[in-house]
Amino acid sequence: MPNSKIINIPIVLKVLSFLLIVEGLFMLSGIGFAIYFGESIMPLLISSLITIFVGLPTYLLTKKNDKKNIGKRDGYLIVATTWVIISIFGTLPFLISGSISNYTDAFFETISGFTTTGATILNDIEVVPKNILYWRAMTHWIGGMGIIVLTVAILPFLGIGGLQLMIAEMPGITPDKLHPRITETAKRFWAIYVIFTVSEVLLLWIGEMNFFDSVCHSFATMATGGFSTKNDSIAGFMPYTQYIIVLFMFFAGTNFTLHYFALHRKFDKMISNQEFQIYFWIIVIVSIFIAIGLFLAEGLGAENSFRDSLFTVVSILTTTGFVTTDYSIWPSTLWMLIFALMFIGGSAGSTGGGVKIIRHLLLIKNSFLEMKRSIHPQAIIPVKYNGKSVSQQIIFNVMAFFLIYILVFSFGTITLSMLGYNFNTSIGATIAALGNIGPGIGDVGPVDNYSFFSPFAKWFLSFLMLLGRLELFTILIVISPAFWRR
Repeated sequence: MPNSKIINIPIVLKVLSFLLIVEGLFMLSGIGFAIYFGESIMPLLISSLITIFVGLPTYLLTKKNDKKNIGKRDGYLIVATTWVIISIFGTLPFLISGSISNYTDAFFETISGFTTTGATILNDIEVVPKNILYWRAMTHWIGGMGIIVLTVAILPFLGIGGLQLMIAEMPGITPDKLHPRITETAKRFWAIYVIFTVSEVLLLWIGEMNFFDSVCHSFATMATGGFSTKNDSIAGFMPYTQYIIVLFMFFAGTNFTLHYFALHRKFDKMISNQEFQIYFWIIVIVSIFIAIGLFLAEGLGAENSFRDSLFTVVSILTTTGFVTTDYSIWPSTLWMLIFALMFIGGSAGSTGGGVKIIRHLLLIKNSFLEMKRSIHPQAIIPVKYNGKSVSQQIIFNVMAFFLIYILVFSFGTITLSMLGYNFNTSIGATIAALGNIGPGIGDVGPVDNYSFFSPFAKWFLSFLMLLGRLELFTILIVISPAFWRR
């Protein structure tokens, strides 16, 4: 067993350098679009070469490291630093192409992509070269399932065990293992992820979208990211396209373990899953309620009201952030429901962000059981989920997560308010960044962007995106003094 009190620097550098090489290769995948659209291949090519040749020497130097196992500290440090490192190098295509002129904006756009937040500083998306928009969408797709999970799937090639990386990537509530070997679990997740992505590309392509738009929007949908190639997001597309995107947003916000069961015709495990049931019924009930409200208050047609309602509810609940309508101009009761959904999030084990439905479920169950425990103080009454008792440690983890989440949200809102932004904008930007949603309320509503924020505010929001993507604990653990003590 490795000494968990000592950080294994060679292994950390080995994994980080390999990830840079992988990132550089992903950049090269956009050159085909540059050639097809008659654009310069140099921004992606130069960015790729820089990224690969920074990672390659370090990887070669650490390749023969004999220590195979990754300790907890190593895992947390790799995960936390990976998201920063890949975002630093991910800015290169934007900067070299001139699509974004300053580094703060480029970093904000990149980390928004990798964390699948979808918040943008671009005022005119459609003038950006197509190959750069492809890279922008690719940052979503990589970050959606998690570049660390990707690495776990190929860590046998590196000669490193990946369990600690999976723990750090998915702290707290994690999906059930599909296979005794964690690498096999990661491979199964990625296989499902690719199958869904290819399926959506084909379904969008046979509609009104061209192949390029189909790829970019599929990357953003399955990652629950929300970057679009159009200034008006999904609003300009026909109903067929919007319904297809709704379907795959729903899939992306579902626990991928349940997809695995469904593909193996074990539908009973999906249908009986309590988190999935709540996820489904939240969408149904809230969508119908808002649709009725839009039909009565706005005078929209029945189908249009239902489609706008369903799309917005699924987009916000799954933290995708695609937009078909400006929900900020809806009657206050309706847009406040949308704002409430921002604090829920998708399912555990999905590509969605936010608090996650299972945490809400366990917290509510524990709260009701506390009343029973008060009446029967000697009784042992465990919280049950899907018919199984949940350990007290997990309940404590959930309660701690909620407390920290609210504290970070409050701190973020106060910080932005102190910087001079109005209250609605401060709470909207904070929850949109922390929940990896993208659009919020106030001046960061569904038809706005984040370009007006000061450089400090953009760096602060970038930090909140990172906190939210790694579910708070990973980053907070790494920046705590205790982490660095032997």
